Amino acid sequence: MSKFSEIINQDQPVLVDFFADWCGPCKMLSPILKDVKADLGDGITIIKIDVDKNQTLASKYQVRGVPTMLLFKNGKQVWRQSGVLQKNDIINVINSH
Repeated sequence: MSKFSEIINQDQPVLVDFFADWCGPCKMLSPILKDVKADLGDGITIIKIDVDKNQTLASKYQVRGVPTMLLFKNGKQVWRQSGVLQKNDIINVINSH
């Protein structure tokens, strides 16, 4: 948990993808997030959290469905979205924060 706090307390935005191995839409989101990272490079940190292996963290952030993406800046949650978004939509959200 403390490592998670360290990661989200960065100056640059941190996108957290709560996912599960059995989730179809999560599998669709994975390559989209790779493209986002390729486009934004060092401007974004993207981490994936398996809700089945990290239930405490998932419940702390009230993740009820997967995929759920949370965007953090300086440790504060600034955006949240459930479901799959397209690359440009995700990039626009990140750039607006």
